[in-house]
Amino acid sequence: MKPFFILLSSRVIRLFANITKLLCYGFHFLFPKKRFVLPAEAAPLISNKKPSTIPRIIWQTNYTNRVTLPVYLNYLFNRLMAPGFAYRFMVTEARAEFIKANFSDEIFANYSRIQIGAAQADFWRLLVLQKYGGVYLDIDAHVVWPLGYIVRPEFDELYIRTKRGEISNYFIASKPENPHLAQMIDLVLRNIRECRLTNVYELTGPGVFNKVLDINTVNTTYYRYTCNQGSFTNEYFQYVDKPQGKWTREQEKIDIIRKD
Repeated sequence: MKPFFILLSSRVIRLFANITKLLCYGFHFLFPKKRFVLPAEAAPLISNKKPSTIPRIIWQTNYTNRVTLPVYLNYLFNRLMAPGFAYRFMVTEARAEFIKANFSDEIFANYSRIQIGAAQADFWRLLVLQKYGGVYLDIDAHVVWPLGYIVRPEFDELYIRTKRGEISNYFIASKPENPHLAQMIDLVLRNIRECRLTNVYELTGPGVFNKVLDINTVNTTYYRYTCNQGSFTNEYFQYVDKPQGKWTREQEKIDIIRKD
């Protein structure tokens, strides 16, 4: 019966989120310049000292920490659904500073060749989870069940499985120093060096996960019972302050990797 209740929860949340999204059009029509600030760090809402292989930290990134109301509501909802988790957020500049401070000159040099923010974020999420562990969520992603029940204390990794039967990277849970993450980091580095691929999806995104991971052997969870995207927000609200728009359009205009 549990999957039924989770699926019901997912649908109720989606309905509620879509209603708030519609209302936000009116809000930003009246207050077009109003933005809300995502914190770089936030402590758990509730203390949880029970041991967990995957650290109880949510990681997110975005091109700016000043976001529209729908994106901020998405953030607040995840905080409520994960009260025992700390929160960490990095903008573009902070991502680069983190990688420079914690990884080799080679990794930082290759990261610095990436010219599209989404591809940078793809690489960063692997590196930050390899260093500290935790749960990565895309800025428009929200869990559909309390995160502490999704990411169990005994898990050392958890990946999301899509409707098409593939692994995506908008939700990743991992312990630090994960051999699978290490393999994916190596593949991203090879893709950057070879500079042959022209699609973010294959170069740094889910394509990397599906080349490295065997969906039949790694720990996965179906997206409908775990995490959805685009319920609270959408492309307009996410990129209203970014003239370049979404990465799908950016990669048509500029090379993903700068040719040295």
